[in-house]
Amino acid sequence: MTTPATSLPPLPWRPAILGLIALLPIPAAGHDDDEHGHDHPPAPVAEAEAHRPTAIPDRIILTFAGDPRTSQAVTWRTDTTVHHAFAEIALADHGPKFVDRAETVEAESSTLTTDLGEATFHSVVFEGLEPETTYAYRVGDGVNWSEWAHFTTASDEEKPFSFIYFGDAQNDLKSLWSRVIRGAYSDAPKARFIVHAGDLVNRSERDAEWGEWFSGGGWVNAMVPSIPTPGNHEYGRSEDGQRRLSRHWRPTFTLPGHGPEGLEETVYFIDYQGVRIISLNSNEKQREQASWLEGVLADNPNRWTIVTFHHPIYSAGKGRDNPALRDLWQPIFDQYAVDLVLQGHDHSYGRSGLIVGDQNEPTGAVVRNNAGTVYVVSVSGPKMYDLTENQEWMRRKAEDTQLYQIIRVDGDRLSFEARTAIGALYDAFDLVKREGKPNELIEGTPELGERLRRLQAAAEAAGD
Repeated sequence: MTTPATSLPPLPWRPAILGLIALLPIPAAGHDDDEHGHDHPPAPVAEAEAHRPTAIPDRIILTFAGDPRTSQAVTWRTDTTVHHAFAEIALADHGPKFVDRAETVEAESSTLTTDLGEATFHSVVFEGLEPETTYAYRVGDGVNWSEWAHFTTASDEEKPFSFIYFGDAQNDLKSLWSRVIRGAYSDAPKARFIVHAGDLVNRSERDAEWGEWFSGGGWVNAMVPSIPTPGNHEYGRSEDGQRRLSRHWRPTFTLPGHGPEGLEETVYFIDYQGVRIISLNSNEKQREQASWLEGVLADNPNRWTIVTFHHPIYSAGKGRDNPALRDLWQPIFDQYAVDLVLQGHDHSYGRSGLIVGDQNEPTGAVVRNNAGTVYVVSVSGPKMYDLTENQEWMRRKAEDTQLYQIIRVDGDRLSFEARTAIGALYDAFDLVKREGKPNELIEGTPELGERLRRLQAAAEAAGD
């Protein structure tokens, strides 16, 4: 039977109804509340309740623990009632019948006691995968399962790809950082991984902050692998007063263990389609890492080399220079022609031209166009600092600006974009490989002028 179409009344009736609603009496504040016993304002949900684990998996995150062409790691959290956890994996398909072909992998599990109570973390490394192939997976205890999610393995050829880079998230992770990671994913939904340059959270042992970090990223973490490096806020104090890596780090992330002794899963490298991405830990044992780094760079068959760590060797923040780190690591970057260094810590934005160490003054850089490494400092969260007074090394800079970066690699060209939280292009450049010559740096055209406090203050004063 066909239902006859119904036409809507003409539009003019709508404002009249709205006007009538506006004239309806509104009860005096608190009157009905008092009568029904609801005179108290809303109370915040307790952290222990808001971030309480259950038997249903949460905090699901993909990382790399081995060759991204043939393996993929996943980690998740449950409550301590889950003693045996599993992951299921299958070749993804156009329809739902892939679930009939799923294979089961048993997880490794460990219990972590946090300030909010105990939780069990589980991890699986899928191995023996096919390159450039999309898989579906889910995690659970055999009864309580996550949703199915997808990941795609790396190609065994140097095919074009993109990835996302974030500076410090750190504060207001659920309320204000979430828009940045979600905006980045919206702009680059095919990104193959996300680099986090430290200070993912503010207080390293606060389980609620880790919960908010995962809330901010949501299901993106389960679809796009992360490459995290620890910042100073991933460190705390042990009972004997010694600085130590957060007890959350290793249960949360499954990462390569081939770094120097004691720095496993914080110092590591990953080769991805012609790019070697190296994570260094700028918080401790920097000299031991220098020796390890030389070996990793000396035996590097990749076209591009990108290094990430937290404390910048060229600082964008006022009073935050790191000369000892610069003296130790930059000569190695120069010797082995590192292309790009991605950093955080300074809660502002600064990006260099091509820098070579012996062309620099002790407190800053004389920027050259024809040789060296590009250094970037960025911030994705809402905490902001003043820019350093020494800005000679910076080609582009910003204050009070939340940013995400999208980096695309295509053969001999690397393209870099820094975008604000609302997607405006703030900085852009290309690096081009030239046979037998240093990289060529080609500046892009941003959509915004520089966001600097002094300029904004001057503009506001002029407006008065």
